[in-house]
Formats: sequence, C-alpha cells, structure tokens
Amino acid sequence: MRPGPQITPDLLLRAYAMGVFPMAESAADPVIHWVDPRRRGVFPLGGFHISRSLRRSLLRDDYHVTVNTDFTGTLRACADRDETWINAEIFALYQSLHAQGHAHSLEVWQDDALIGGVYGVVLGAAFFGESMFSRRTDASKIALAWLIHRLRAGGFALFDTQFLTPHLASLGAVEIPRAEYHRQLDAALRRPATFTPPGYAPYPSLISSTGASGSSTGSAASGATNPESQDKTQMS
Repeated sequence: MRPGPQITPDLLLRAYAMGVFPMAESAADPVIHWVDPRRRGVFPLGGFHISRSLRRSLLRDDYHVTVNTDFTGTLRACADRDETWINAEIFALYQSLHAQGHAHSLEVWQDDALIGGVYGVVLGAAFFGESMFSRRTDASKIALAWLIHRLRAGGFALFDTQFLTPHLASLGAVEIPRAEYHRQLDAALRRPATFTPPGYAPYPSLISSTGASGSSTGSAASGATNPESQDKTQMS
C-alpha cells in the first residue's frame, strides 16, 4: 500500500519483472496496492479455445482489428465501469509505458466505433494482460483470439492474466502456483519477443483456425463482440 515514494514507469516495470502488479480499490481511491497472487492466471499460448460460435464471429466481415491505434481509448474503456481498479495514477502510468513502447493495445472496431479491446505490458517474452472490454457480443473474445495469435507470431512465452475468471477459463486460461509462475516469468524475461513482428499480416480465417489444436502463425488486421466487459483481464 501507499502513501510512499511516487510510482514511476521504471518502478512499475521493475515490479512486473518481480511478478507483482498494481491495483487500486476504485477509481477514486488514491492508494495503490501491490499484488502477487498465490495462484496466478495464465493463458497457455497454444491452448486458446475457439468455440463454434466464436469461430463464426471471427469470420464475420463487419469488424476490423488494429494495434496501438487508440491506446488511450482502450484504456479509458477498460476503466469506464462501475467498479474499476484503474485510478488516475495508474491510468497515467500506463499511458507513460505506452509512450515508451512497453504497453500495447489491440482494438476491435465496427465501422468507426471502438467495440472491444485489450491492453497489456511487455517485458522480454512476457505479456502481462491488464484489462479488456467489450461493447458488442464476442468483442473481447475476438480481441483475445487476435492477441494470442499475435503473441505466438512474435515469439512470446508467457501470457499473464493475473487472475483466473470463469470467462477466461472457458477460453483456455489456467491457474498455476506462484512458484511455477515465477519460474515461467524468469524464463520469459530472458527471451526476446516483439509485439509487432515484421511482415505479420493475419486475416480472420487464419485467426479462426488457430485454437487449442492449431499451430498457424500469421498477421492482424480484421474481426467483432456483448458485454463480457471484463476487468483486470476479467483479465482480472
């Protein structure tokens, strides 16, 4: 908890490297808590579950996907709910990390409307999923499908969801003990990865064919989603 020294972007990155992340009790609460769960939610990158209904949504032609096009809008949408762990200081910190190239967003659009998205922090080959949102049916699921395909193409080894929720579990996320999480984190931090792989240009049919049993890698620029408005990548 705080008060204490001001949290800087560099301090926040060091915290992620140690396996802890920040949360506030609410948007109005100035106190930031450091969290290191005894059991951690992770997405095995080869284990994302694409149901028949999600596959149909992925193959629709009424949406498109971008990355880092509207990070602030994605962050704001994730914080715009009755209960949120994103206070003003955390909001500003993630904007700073994005400006430094350490935080990224993936957005789902319908025409000019931002209907879903996810954002997170990158260190080495670890992606720390922070939060996601959905304004249409399946929009956050579409974002996750495109994100996981991108992470695989970019050489990532760990997708940290922080907590495991029933929604994430239904898509293939699992829970592991703290010690195992730190082992995976240490290994991922020693590996290189990129959120923007050169030449990466996926398409919906490629994304929809890559699930728990898929192995394709390709590139991201198209895809749609209801309120599975998930927080702290609910991703927590």
